[in-house]
Amino acid sequence: MARVRTGVRAMGAVLAVVLAASLAGCSSTGGKRAEERAAEAAEGRAAVNTPRWTFAMVTHSGDGDTFWDIVQKGAEQAAVKDNINFLYSHNDEANQQAQLVQTAIDKKVDGLIVSLAKPDAMKAVVAKAVKAGIPVITVNSGSAESKEFGALTHIGQDESIAGEAVGDELNSRGRKKALCVLHEQGNVGHEQRCAGAKKTFDGTLQNLYVDGTNMPDVTASIEAKLQSDKSIDAVVTLGAPFADAAVQAKQTAGSKAEIDTFDLNAKVATGLQTDKLGFAVDQQPYLQGHEAVDLLWLYRYNRNVLGGGLPVLTGPQIITKDDADALADFTKRGTR
Repeated sequence: MARVRTGVRAMGAVLAVVLAASLAGCSSTGGKRAEERAAEAAEGRAAVNTPRWTFAMVTHSGDGDTFWDIVQKGAEQAAVKDNINFLYSHNDEANQQAQLVQTAIDKKVDGLIVSLAKPDAMKAVVAKAVKAGIPVITVNSGSAESKEFGALTHIGQDESIAGEAVGDELNSRGRKKALCVLHEQGNVGHEQRCAGAKKTFDGTLQNLYVDGTNMPDVTASIEAKLQSDKSIDAVVTLGAPFADAAVQAKQTAGSKAEIDTFDLNAKVATGLQTDKLGFAVDQQPYLQGHEAVDLLWLYRYNRNVLGGGLPVLTGPQIITKDDADALADFTKRGTR
């Protein structure tokens, strides 16, 4: 069985997700109807007869980001089940992301899901959506700003808590000097992760800023740091694609540092199984997409809101070699 370490708030979030699923799946006919709905969704048919609302999701993803592919897959599968016309767009430039949100507003969508990696650039346009009567759910980034901006709730992990979990895990592994690799400058969630790790880590943690759009530069930057400081015994990357770059840098530098990472995909699962990686912090992106659509549907249908003013947490989960075998098949199909 997979070993999962979460805080009390994370456990509350899991319960919230279960409640959401129950509300969406239960009816007066009980389990039989729930099974019928699951079968309908599996066949690509709507499991409800509510109006065909249009929901838009606009994220700060760059091209080819496997994390956001998983978020999108969860959202798309929920949209089929909930009879939703789902629109997805993304841009890693904050101003362009804001413009995409404005486009969704102009289309008069029935619900909006948006990430707030750079909240200052998104505040005004999210306010426009709320003023236009469009219900908004924030996802992944921006939990601290979500309520202030007028969103119904936020779905994701608390980045500070996730960082603190990393610091605790590094302590349990006897690490003394760690490098936290930030691949997107200006992303408040990334800063919170490293700050959280530094708060609970008993050793020394240093931030390293790299250009995440240039993977050779990422590898070279980590390699140079490991060559110049042989006392670094842990490298923490903030996204699954960057873990592989860190592994390559370690090998070239002749370092003995353990490579750990945020996020999970098939390559990370394999890295855990083969001891190339020590641990991963999974925030369950599939849940972030799936539950965002589900909660918007619940709001449109029944004015349900989860969270009680607090984020609905999907993580963190600390994933190790012991857990990787159980999750490998899910990562291969692109849902973990």
